[in-house]
Amino acid sequence: MEDNPAPSGRSLMDVDTFNSNFGIIWATETYLCYEVEVREEDTWVPVEGLQGFLRNQVYCHAELCFLDRVPSWLLDEGKQYRLMWYISWSPCPDCAPKLVDFLRKNSHVQLRIFAARIYTKLDGYEDGLRRLQDAGAKLAIMTPKELQHCWDTFVDNQGQQFEPELELLEKIRARCQRLENILRVGRQLVNEE
Repeated sequence: MEDNPAPSGRSLMDVDTFNSNFGIIWATETYLCYEVEVREEDTWVPVEGLQGFLRNQVYCHAELCFLDRVPSWLLDEGKQYRLMWYISWSPCPDCAPKLVDFLRKNSHVQLRIFAARIYTKLDGYEDGLRRLQDAGAKLAIMTPKELQHCWDTFVDNQGQQFEPELELLEKIRARCQRLENILRVGRQLVNEE
């Protein structure tokens, strides 16, 4: 296998950063890998140059740093776009309403969030995730498939194979069930109204 050079000058994440933020270690930062796709007829096509990663800053969570970039991309409101996020922590209850607002103001944009972990530090995180889902965002826990995609796309892996640890696979199963339970409660509440 060849080394994984950064395409068109785009920087890649180092292996240790990826492993510590998307693996079993309890990361203290949030990394967000992203891809922007545009709908052309019946298929989603990557938008050249709109792929990369970022992390939270001192006064700006990664999700909001991403939203700050979007206006400069001049996305055509006459086209449909899909934002694919691979994020180390799910959005917190402070970011979720801002993402909901973004989706409501940008009906030509869809958001798919694959999170490595569920952010649970602040009260209200469950409600924030349900509101995101209600606004049309698709939420899921990163499985080995998404982790492999990030490894191949965003990591300077120097030709190394991605090999998830057994403990990580067990945690993924538990996190998938937990997110499903959180989102199911939201669907049940809507159905009861």
